[in-house]
Amino acid sequence: MTKPMTCSAAAAALAATLGLAACETSGGGGQPAFYRPLASPSAQVDQEAARATISAYRLNRGLKALTLDPALSAAAQAEARQMAAVDRPASADAVKARLAKEGTRASVNVSAGYRTLAEAFSGWRESAQHDRTMLDPAGGRIGIATAYAPGSKYQVYWVLVVAP
Repeated sequence: MTKPMTCSAAAAALAATLGLAACETSGGGGQPAFYRPLASPSAQVDQEAARATISAYRLNRGLKALTLDPALSAAAQAEARQMAAVDRPASADAVKARLAKEGTRASVNVSAGYRTLAEAFSGWRESAQHDRTMLDPAGGRIGIATAYAPGSKYQVYWVLVVAP
């Protein structure tokens, strides 16, 4: 017989999951994706590390994990590039409205200035509005992207889309 998992064992399992998500190193020259600087022309957010981190956060709150959705990521990338091109963050409501016109109901985070996935995730957790997006109970799919604007005071623009 197996013993039921205690709360502390569940917490340890979650911490291990978060640790693994934060230590992914695909394409970063050995640096964890969670901490890899994104303020350069060739930098891209590691979507799988972002998905794993946000999913672990959701699981800790009793919500289901998210799956990466290439269409949502493409939409997020287009929005991030547009923000970088005009050098200002867009309104999350405007992004949601554009997605709705394309038939996608979603929660959206837009932000600028975070240089790493760790900074963005931490900032989003500390903002009630952004946290609601990550913890959308209807969420099942995720798209996330960044765009770099070298002359901008923000430099890195972010878009996170969470959809059913």
